[in-house]
Amino acid sequence: MANKNKTLGEFIIENQEEFKYSSGELSRLINSIRLAAKVVNHEVNKAGLVDILGTAGDQNIQGEDQQKLDVYANEAFINTLTNREIVCGIASEEEDDFINIQGRNEKNDNKYVVLIDPLDGSSNIDVNVSVGTIFSIYRRVTPSGSPVTLDDFLQPGNRQVAAGYIVYGTSTMIVYSTGHGVNGFTLNPAIGTYYLSHPNMKFPKDGNIYSVNEGNYIQFPQGVKDYIKYCQKEEEDRPYTARYIGSMVSDFHRNLIKGGIYIYPSTSKNPEGKLRLLYECNPMAYLTEQAGGKASDGYTRILDIQPTKLHQRVPFFCGSIKMMNKAEEFMRNADK
Repeated sequence: MANKNKTLGEFIIENQEEFKYSSGELSRLINSIRLAAKVVNHEVNKAGLVDILGTAGDQNIQGEDQQKLDVYANEAFINTLTNREIVCGIASEEEDDFINIQGRNEKNDNKYVVLIDPLDGSSNIDVNVSVGTIFSIYRRVTPSGSPVTLDDFLQPGNRQVAAGYIVYGTSTMIVYSTGHGVNGFTLNPAIGTYYLSHPNMKFPKDGNIYSVNEGNYIQFPQGVKDYIKYCQKEEEDRPYTARYIGSMVSDFHRNLIKGGIYIYPSTSKNPEGKLRLLYECNPMAYLTEQAGGKASDGYTRILDIQPTKLHQRVPFFCGSIKMMNKAEEFMRNADK
């Protein structure tokens, strides 16, 4: 029986021996993410009270307007990870290129790179809907001490050593995995400490929630259209319930707890899909599999896709295994 009063700091220390290359470095890295998340959480909660809404005037690499809070979150995570000198490189969804981090002695012997979506769902900021942060951690593949290269970031998701997300909602939670299951920690804002609130999180094998932006229905592949019709049909345990927030972290978090499927397919407008493989799909697919679920692009396991560019997009399906198997069956049948 897990101790629900256990803090995130205690949990990290207790489980440090699970890391294959344990030197304390990965533990310090997760601790830094925890610290940056607190800073961003404070700012998110302040957002309605100060002039932080609206766009910052810049566009990110995908050409999307950046909300001011996006920029703040991006800087908070990059500064925290850089100043503590615990990573050798960072890639952010908000940055055109990856960031090489030099140590104070111009040599960086750190072994890990971080890929981050600093504020997922930021278009929801000004309507007070939950937003989140998604992070992904890999061991570098280039020699230690040398500057990082693109190869360190273009690794398939099955090589992640840790991944997680922070949801800034009615309560703030960190949910993460280092390859030994998924655990969730809730922030007690009165004392600024995260406590283990959701030990060993698992996707229910089946569910009755489907999460997809049905406003794009006309642009969906035939297999997705067929699956949505199946979800809506009155037979057996259906129709299923449609739940779509438009904030990936929030939609994923709900489905993880209650059981469901999340679909962001390709469309005629975005034939490659819209979600980013490295910053969103890989970390969420890693968590999905660690929690006993399944994640694919409708056909292929997400974690087996070899990335070819930093801001690559892919269709994304993830969730309860029985719902995923049925959705993939519709995708295959539509292609026959």
